[in-house]
Amino acid sequence: MTAQADTGRSNQKQRTRTAIVAAARELIGTGAEATMPAIARAALVSEATAYRYFPDLPSLISEALAGVWPPPAEALAPVADSADPVERTAFTCEFLLRGILARQGAVRAMIAATITRPETVPRRPGIRFGLIEEALVPLQDTLGATDPDAFAQLKRDLAVVVSAEALFTLTDLCGLAPDEAVASAVRTATTLTEAAVRAAGSPNDGDV
Repeated sequence: MTAQADTGRSNQKQRTRTAIVAAARELIGTGAEATMPAIARAALVSEATAYRYFPDLPSLISEALAGVWPPPAEALAPVADSADPVERTAFTCEFLLRGILARQGAVRAMIAATITRPETVPRRPGIRFGLIEEALVPLQDTLGATDPDAFAQLKRDLAVVVSAEALFTLTDLCGLAPDEAVASAVRTATTLTEAAVRAAGSPNDGDV
């Protein structure tokens, strides 16, 4: 009987945890503000219960986002046949920023947490870095081989632009509409990449 009771409690705990993660994922998908009270209400549990399973909001959001973003190669499938790093970077920038807009409540919560509690930074998904790496594959044998420092700098430059922070700067501080903000970031990202292509001496016509 004891073993059965333990199994029952374990199963119930797993169902509760699954319900909390599912509620978080559903709320995140709406783009609404992501808070522990809101997620707990959606999961039909108390806030105290939610905190028993997840010590803080970033850890819950991180688990809820796991698997939501496709792997970089899958994300860039529409431009997989392109050897033009500028085209690939433009696609990557728009893909990421559109995804951030769709989940901006959760993204904002993660950014806020990493600012106020730097120790939570490792829980924040570093989606941009894998996407940037994939976008710049055509430059690996040119700029990456001839000037690795410049190649690394390009990745860092793009990490600043192809980011939630850049997007929210454009919308919140510069007052741009979401579409305008995305277009502005894409222009900057492509300008940076075009400059790197010229520096590498590679034609920007697909023959990289």
